[in-house]
Amino acid sequence: MKKFITLAFQLISIACAAQTRMNVYFLKNDGHYVNNRDSADFIRIVSEPDSGSKLYNVSEYYLNNKRKSVGKSSKIDPPYYEGSRLQFYNSGLKKSVSNYKDGTLVDDEIKFYPNGKPYLIIKHTLGSATEDSFDENYPIIANYDSTGVALVTDGNGSYRIYDNQFKYLEETGIVKNGKKQGLVTGSDNKGKWHFQEQYENGELISGTMTDDTGFVTHYVKSRNSMPHYKGDLKAFYQYLGNKINYPDAEKNSLVQGIVVIGFVVEKNGKLSELKVLHPVSPGIDAEALRVMKNSPLWIPGTRFGRVVRVQYQIPINFSLTEN
Repeated sequence: MKKFITLAFQLISIACAAQTRMNVYFLKNDGHYVNNRDSADFIRIVSEPDSGSKLYNVSEYYLNNKRKSVGKSSKIDPPYYEGSRLQFYNSGLKKSVSNYKDGTLVDDEIKFYPNGKPYLIIKHTLGSATEDSFDENYPIIANYDSTGVALVTDGNGSYRIYDNQFKYLEETGIVKNGKKQGLVTGSDNKGKWHFQEQYENGELISGTMTDDTGFVTHYVKSRNSMPHYKGDLKAFYQYLGNKINYPDAEKNSLVQGIVVIGFVVEKNGKLSELKVLHPVSPGIDAEALRVMKNSPLWIPGTRFGRVVRVQYQIPINFSLTEN
């Protein structure tokens, strides 16, 4: 037998499931898989492709049995979305309509207020962002207030962006041809911190953030950055390949699967709070944790010019194949 260990970075969790006619998963909002409905925040059901299609049907439900999302995926789990995906508020009203290619957001994404009125239309280019990324420079095509009055039309106007719960104004400024132009102001940390930024044709020139203690940070080119392993993705592949040993018990029993490790990248680059979000087997889980705990320091993430703690997830695929 020969071991193959592969890795992919993404901010969604992964499960390894047998290809049955219907698979049911119980999940927490942080992507953690749990064993029963009572411990879950929502439920994911994956069913066989429709006749003539190779894409699985993926439906998610809140615990009140109302739909959370519907879409189609090229994989059973995790969802690797293709085409249109609809998301819904717990009330049952539509939350967003987005489009995917090869599991990545593309084209226009339409968002709605909790009252059902249109809120925002933004455009994604292939590979520019994921649903959980820090990208702040997406083109704004249209924007409306909560009564339906247009603020931005055809990429031109004065836009207003709110936090995910619509409790405070997160960002406001001018867009021309969909791109931010001139002064942009906003807030973070539940409205307690305030920032000012200057843009030129959609590119961030400079910014300052003032927190609730009066401390000010300055930044250029990018408002935020994700943590990452020193070197590049290939370097982390090499680290895992060199350090992971396929457990003998699992190798002998032909146990394979994808274990998902959740962790925090601390401000000093250390990894902490490591935990198995989706288990495969005791031996594989323990080996994945062991190697991750011994990982060299990462480059920490930043937000508004400040080094910050960032939660992260990594799926590691343990698979066996004949020589």
